Amino acid sequence: MTGEADMASDVVVIEDATRCPCSSGGVFGGCCGPLLRGAPAPTAERLMRSRYTAFGLHDAAHLLRTWHRTSRPQRIDFEPELEWRRLLILDRVGGGPFDDQGIVEFEAIWRQGTERGALHERSRFVREDRQWYYVDGDVS
Repeated sequence: MTGEADMASDVVVIEDATRCPCSSGGVFGGCCGPLLRGAPAPTAERLMRSRYTAFGLHDAAHLLRTWHRTSRPQRIDFEPELEWRRLLILDRVGGGPFDDQGIVEFEAIWRQGTERGALHERSRFVREDRQWYYVDGDVS
């Protein structure tokens, strides 16, 4: 079995009527669900939210598909027992439906066993052929 196939067996499935894990306030079927199933993100922020959700659901296929070819890793390894608890969008620069570049700054709250913390990143996105891609980010 390939690494990607191994990771696919760990994907967590949630119902469309469930509140979306990206903290948007919407339901999964009207928020990140369509993007994880292959619909293009209309903005860099929506792609960021879907990627956060994909990390929480262990959806390596979505993460790799939405990672820009110039910086995409060969595979995604998920940390065991790491739970992504909440996403806070702190800032947006560009990244709209008519832009070709965008920056989304966020804080992702996590828990792993008895440890808790937050990941703070300022992520860069580009839009090519009407598709947004994650390029890289500055973590602090």
